[in-house]
Amino acid sequence: MQLSGQTVIKAPREKVWGFLTDPEKVASCAPGVEKVEVVEAGRRFKATAGVGFGAVKAKFAGDAEFVELDAPNRAVIKAHGNAPGTAVDVKAEMTLGDAEGGTQMKWLADIVIVGQLASLAARMMGPVSQKLTEQFFEAMKKRIEQ
Repeated sequence: MQLSGQTVIKAPREKVWGFLTDPEKVASCAPGVEKVEVVEAGRRFKATAGVGFGAVKAKFAGDAEFVELDAPNRAVIKAHGNAPGTAVDVKAEMTLGDAEGGTQMKWLADIVIVGQLASLAARMMGPVSQKLTEQFFEAMKKRIEQ
């Protein structure tokens, strides 16, 4: 599954970059994230998150790492998580640029889910993932623009 989008955030690029590369700040905006633990500052972290696709729910524990950082322009992160009978791999990229009145952020995420969750909730994954992504970006923009 691939998700992508762009938005303009009414804040300077450095402020947007600082927020989006801080796992604890990002987690505070991400639906379902229960816990974040920084393993290596500015590089690696662990997280626990609950996700539901209709009646099918799963709690993932995973590791994430920034594999490319070009401050304050571009970041690439890879993550791997497991839930009982299910695994997920994510590679996401964000690109920041100047925009009138703030910072333009473009993002792209490739998400691969295998196992029970993938087989039980395949039809719902796209719409639910899109909804959760929209909730995240709305909360994130609100926090950064304060």
